[in-house]
Amino acid sequence: QVQLVESGGGLVQAGGSLTLSCALSGRTFSSYAMGWFRQAPGKERKCVAAIAWSGANSYYADSVKGRFTISRDNAKSTLYLQMNSLKPEDTGVYYCAADRYSMGTTVPDYDYWGQGTQVTVSS
Repeated sequence: QVQLVESGGGLVQAGGSLTLSCALSGRTFSSYAMGWFRQAPGKERKCVAAIAWSGANSYYADSVKGRFTISRDNAKSTLYLQMNSLKPEDTGVYYCAADRYSMGTTVPDYDYWGQGTQVTVSS
């Protein structure tokens, strides 16, 4: 069974940076496309970034383009999200997810989910 564990969340001031990590165990990491989703209080969970199994292709939501970078290290079975120039509207719980088939951008596309890590950006 696939297990995903996120880390790296926290409290940061607007304009600051954070790097999230997500470790996958139980299966071969390089078999999965991966995504980062954000869920703000009272709102639906949305994809902010996704990356193909090879790392050759990626997707970014318009709201994070130019500020966030998704990457992966298949040798370490780890997914990353580098977040720069953070804004208060980036606040939420960040989830990593694994997709067996393709680099999806919606919640139903993904098969496995982590427990989430809280990111809070103060103004």
